[in-house]
Formats: sequence, C-alpha cells, structure tokens
Amino acid sequence: MNSNEYHHQTNLPEDDEIDLAELWHAIWSGKLIIIIISALFAISSVLYAINQPNIYKATTLLSPAGEQSGAGGLAKMAGQFGGLASLAGINLGGGGTDKTGLALEVLKSRFFLENFIEKHNLLVPLMAVNNWDIATNTLIYDEEIYNPDNKAWIREVKAPKKPQPSSWEAFQEFKKILSITTDKETGMVTISIEHYSPEVATQWLKLLVTDINSTMREQDKIEAQNSIDYLTKKLQETQLADMQTVFYQLIEEQTKTIMLAEVSKEYVLKTIDPANAPEEKAKPKRGLIVMLGTMLGGILSVLIVLIRYFTKKQTPTKLSNDSLHTEHLNQQNQKNQMLGKQEYT
Repeated sequence: MNSNEYHHQTNLPEDDEIDLAELWHAIWSGKLIIIIISALFAISSVLYAINQPNIYKATTLLSPAGEQSGAGGLAKMAGQFGGLASLAGINLGGGGTDKTGLALEVLKSRFFLENFIEKHNLLVPLMAVNNWDIATNTLIYDEEIYNPDNKAWIREVKAPKKPQPSSWEAFQEFKKILSITTDKETGMVTISIEHYSPEVATQWLKLLVTDINSTMREQDKIEAQNSIDYLTKKLQETQLADMQTVFYQLIEEQTKTIMLAEVSKEYVLKTIDPANAPEEKAKPKRGLIVMLGTMLGGILSVLIVLIRYFTKKQTPTKLSNDSLHTEHLNQQNQKNQMLGKQEYT
C-alpha cells in the first residue's frame, strides 16, 4: 500500500449535510456563554434606552385655503380677453396657480428656514439643547457646546466651522425635526416638529404656519401691485376702447387680490386641527431598543459558541491524522532498514 492510498483511507469523507442534533449539542454545551453575552447586551440596551432623552412631536392639520380669487379672475380674463391682450404685447397667462404646493416648497426651502430661525432666535434651542426638565419646564443645554451663563458658544470644531453654528448647519438640523406630508386624496397637509420640549415644538409649529401664510400673502401683494403699476402704464399708452376695458378689468382683479391678502390671516393654509403640546413622547422606543439589543447579543453569542465548538472539533482530527501519518513513515523507515540489513548479509 503506497502513501497516497493510505492517506485516502485515513482521511474521513466530509459530510455537507447539517447535523441538527450536533448543532443543538454545540449550543447546549455553550449555554453559559450565550446567557452571559445575551445578559450583557440586554443590560447595555436597557442602560442606553434609559439614558436617551424623550422627544415630543407637535402636529397640526391644514387644508388649502382655496383658489385665490385673483388667480381665478386672471384665468377667466385670459380666456376672455387673451387675444386682445396679445395684440398689445401682454401675456395674461392661463390656468390657476397651485398656491398650496408652492407654499409647501417655500416652507422647505433653505432661504425661508434660515430666515425663520434668525427671525425667532431659534439657534440656541435648536443647536445647543440636549434635554428638557419636565419638573421645572426648562431646557437643558449641552455645556460642551454652549455656556448658558455667559451665553457663549464653546464647541470645539475644525475650520472652516466656527464655535457658533452657521445658518447652513441650523437649516440642516431644522430639516431633521420638520416633517411635511400631503394626503393625495383629500389634499390635507400635516406638518409636525420634534423637540425635547413639547411646548417648544408646539410654539415653533404655530410660528411656522403663521410665517408661511404671511410670506405667501406678502409675495402676492407685491406681485399684484407690480401688475397694477404695469397695467396702469399700459392703460395710459393705448387709445383702443376694447383694450382699455381689458386693462380696467385686470386692474380690478389685481386689486381684489390685494384686498383678499389684507383680510385673510390664513392666506394659503387654513388650520383644521391646531397644534397642541403633546403629553406623550414620540421617541425613543425604549422597549424596541432593548428587544433588538438582546436579540443581537443572542445571535452573536450563538455564533461565538458554534465557531469555538467546530474549531475545537477539527483540531483533534487533524492531530490524529498527523500522528497516523508519522507512524506510517516510521514503519516504512523500519522496513527499509530491515531490507537494507538483509541485503548486506
């Protein structure tokens, strides 16, 4: 028998099938390790969940205030007098404008939110607060970032950043706590803001709705006044009676727009369900954190036990094969020595 045949016989065939009984035996033999690691992960998850501050979410439900009379009037005028106006080089346009969609896009824009934060002095409660004291109803500041005693920013950052957060950083942080959703079927708009303090979240949300209505109202007033100035100038330049009629009616529609903007407080978004300070937290989900942490510890501990078990199992088999191979070589050497002595004799 040559050495290749010997190795073929001594090496056991590998079984690709998983032996569930052996797996269960491996897991059961390492149950202590599994229990210890799972318990450590569970305790760590509990401590982590407990140390997480509560986050409250203030929510308001809004509806579109309806098609503005100025826009609707212009649309009708465009259909009725569009041909005459085009002769004078005036484009009345067609169709109405989606004021609600435009307002929501403005609401999410960097320019609007940066001005909103600066206008209401929200930089410190937005960027420097890390908790809220429910007993005293006061904000708790991160003293590694901001010193509330002398009202100074002391955070350590690398250039080009500065200790005081920039308007861009504040905008990015505000986007994280702001949520806007639109129901496609009803057109209703839900806006929510998250913060450590429920009262702060509610206050910011009310200010946000007020400011977006005010911004859209002022924009329409400016556009309407510019249109009136332009139409008045064109009216003085034309001598055609029909064109003068068109201009007078267009001026009337733009005047209606200004009047509507002056009297409508909720110009674009009308409040259906106003924001109130929530009494229950929105985050964190502490039970879910503990459950996921414990599951992760259990899975990791089982993998460790299985890896240790099969590593130890393979080591004796390898040593046994090596010893058999060494013994075989020794026997071959002894036979060769005996044959050599016989030939010599």
